[in-house]
Amino acid sequence: MGRAHEVRAKAMAATAAKRSALFNRASKEIYMAAKSGEPDPSMNLALRSAIEKWRGQNVTRDVIDRAIQKAKGGSAEAYTAGRYEAFGPGGSLIIIDTLTDNSNRAWIEVRTAVTKKGGHLGSVIYNFTETGLFAFKGNNRDEVEEALVLGDVDVREVTEEDGEIEVLVEPTAFGAARDVLNELGIQEFETAEITFLPNEPITLDDPEDKRKFDELCDMLDELEDVQNVYTNVQ
Repeated sequence: MGRAHEVRAKAMAATAAKRSALFNRASKEIYMAAKSGEPDPSMNLALRSAIEKWRGQNVTRDVIDRAIQKAKGGSAEAYTAGRYEAFGPGGSLIIIDTLTDNSNRAWIEVRTAVTKKGGHLGSVIYNFTETGLFAFKGNNRDEVEEALVLGDVDVREVTEEDGEIEVLVEPTAFGAARDVLNELGIQEFETAEITFLPNEPITLDDPEDKRKFDELCDMLDELEDVQNVYTNVQ
């Protein structure tokens, strides 16, 4: 069928692999959250947070429901959380969170991906700040900020741009912030998670560094044990 068909087929296969990896990560995190308490998001804060996080990344309802039903069924599966820090191409800094049933495999695969693209493992987390992040559609920034302050939420920043509001709070205030936002009628979030934001974001101007960095991110994205990747690259 020719070269064009081969290129399209490879692109579709890569997209399918990334989607499968995304669903796998979501399923594991929601399953573990459901097992940590009641398998009901209205009674389990961790589960509700996990569902909102992955719905914001277009994980289907079917994947979410299957993970919860698996926890309800008493599955004995267990996953161990891990965190790896790395220096990547062009001065990039990377934090890699894993959730795995084989910690040795996770460590080897993460280390292999990083070193293959010219990086190495090392301590970088001090270059990031752990932050509760909410993003949602809206144009009532002042009302949102006032409600959070009156709700005694430890707010770092509230911004509005192009019809989207972004709220940054202390990680310990994540649940309280969400409750206040829910009371304002905000039920759907594009992002609702505790994340790591870089203290000094950078851009990669060198094309070779950019290529290696993008390839490294793709490799990490496809690893079944990787849950989240945080970086200082804009």
